[in-house]
Amino acid sequence: MATDAWLNETLYPGWGQRFRIVRELARVQSEFQDIAIFESETHGRVMVLDGIIQITEGDEFVYQEMLAHVPLIAHGAAKRVLIIGAGDGGVLRRVLEHTGVEKAVMAEIDGEVIRLAKEFLPRIAGDAWTNPRGEVIVGDGIDYVRRAPDASFDVIIVDSTDPIGVGEVLFTDEFYENSARILTEGGLIVNQCGVPFMQADELRDTSLRRRQFFPHVGAYVAAVPTYVGGYMTLGWAAKQPGIASVDVATVSARARASGILGTTRYWTPEIHVAAFHLPPYIAEHLPA
Repeated sequence: MATDAWLNETLYPGWGQRFRIVRELARVQSEFQDIAIFESETHGRVMVLDGIIQITEGDEFVYQEMLAHVPLIAHGAAKRVLIIGAGDGGVLRRVLEHTGVEKAVMAEIDGEVIRLAKEFLPRIAGDAWTNPRGEVIVGDGIDYVRRAPDASFDVIIVDSTDPIGVGEVLFTDEFYENSARILTEGGLIVNQCGVPFMQADELRDTSLRRRQFFPHVGAYVAAVPTYVGGYMTLGWAAKQPGIASVDVATVSARARASGILGTTRYWTPEIHVAAFHLPPYIAEHLPA
């Protein structure tokens, strides 16, 4: 993993970033992937999967807040939430901060990610692992979605790797078709779609797939320092219109009612609304 005490990320062949390693905390080859956790000089503790940065203690709040709070507040009345992936527990933590959520089910295929996150990254999940409203399943999220009853969730949040390796099956027609089936009438699904400056195909192809099963498809953005290349896109697909056009006053009222207003470090009602206003270089990759 390290060369002269540096980690060189391997996401892109011609461009990247590197981190100075203070000390390596764990290195495990699981059934699915190579997992490493190290203490960095600048970003706190860092989790790496197959040579690619997944999360850092320093900026995890940006990604986690935007991936969790935006869909829940946009929905406005979500009671049952399904989380796929997100083995570090950060999304589960943010979802459970919403007092109106009655049940959050998290399905993570790699139990080693959960184990290592609990041991070496405990601040990311906080007390989410023991919250009685949360259910953590070590298993295949694809299979869970395939077997789940119709209309059993209000929101689905997919926190996966890019569509390669273990994350590839989370970007298929079958997955989105089943996701639409198990969502309630006003339901929506959100998942990361990469950094479009470097991964425009991911946003475009995923959006086209979702459009086959959802009438309303789009994306919003978050600026996560660790995910180099400018804005990261979070793709959404909804059964009902209006998800992307909730005004600041309504977002504020919903956030106050849910208990998250004033508790966040990145998400605010104003950022929520602004995140759906995409730069043209990103918007051009979405279906017309």
